[in-house]
Amino acid sequence: MVTSDKNQSATIIFILLGFSDYPGLQVPLFLVFLTIYVVTVVGNVGMVVIIMINPKLHTPMYFFLSHLSFVDLCYSTGVTPKLLENLIVEDRTISIKGCISQFFFTAAFVVTETFLLAVMAYDRFIAIYKPLLYNVFMSRKLSALLVAAAYSWGTISSLIFTYSLTVLSFCSTKVINNFLCEYSVILSASCSDKHFSEIILFIVANFNALCTLIIILTSYVCIFVTILKMSSASGRRKAFSTCASHLTAVTIFYGTILFLYCVPNSKSSWLIVKVTSVFYTVVIPMLNPLIYSLRNKDIKETLRKLMIIKNFTY
Repeated sequence: MVTSDKNQSATIIFILLGFSDYPGLQVPLFLVFLTIYVVTVVGNVGMVVIIMINPKLHTPMYFFLSHLSFVDLCYSTGVTPKLLENLIVEDRTISIKGCISQFFFTAAFVVTETFLLAVMAYDRFIAIYKPLLYNVFMSRKLSALLVAAAYSWGTISSLIFTYSLTVLSFCSTKVINNFLCEYSVILSASCSDKHFSEIILFIVANFNALCTLIIILTSYVCIFVTILKMSSASGRRKAFSTCASHLTAVTIFYGTILFLYCVPNSKSSWLIVKVTSVFYTVVIPMLNPLIYSLRNKDIKETLRKLMIIKNFTY
């Protein structure tokens, strides 16, 4: 009987509605999202390249930032191409395997990003609390281990989520009123008992959220206490500026996700859910390199040098 259910599920497809409710906006939305994705690719790849070629940027802070850019690029790539495709084609179907694969890829990198943001908060705390011993505390080995741990736990979390979806059965073709395959919409499309999957989601998602938020909030409380104890006004301004970009990125990322999960589950709120989902999966990966580059003198200096070299070669 289980084998029969699995064979039946393999033939079922999902239909991603996306923004098909607004046929007159399909082409404008395609152009907007295509522009955002191009900026995302150029910005994040550019950030990684700039950090790699400038020896001055070979520090733990920029090492973490380069991986944040890579993760942003990856999870945007897991969502945006399918979104663009569905805006210009009539056939918006996706197989169950394709849907779950998209979820696995996206979830792995989103969870990795949350832990990278937590690691970066801890890094900023060490830089402000123990500036003279910063390179000792945040050694290359420790930095590499922290990044590896973020990727590993992101992959493990996604595997746990994905396994809890693969044990479900699907009885008929389902229409998904969204543009991507999220856990909740795949779960709602199942016709089997969802209790196990719901427990897995509750435990793992809350564990990830609590762990990262505790690390971030604790780090920033300690940062603010340390800054307030500084006697020099210029020292306080410099300390604030070193964590301003990260704090902005954290606020936007967590603020968007918390808002998404606070939206009531009703038909009238689906547009809000779609717009918010677009923001955290498509727009935020574009914003992060802009946030870090606009407020960072070292990155600006590297960009100026590259422009000078380019103009000189021409």
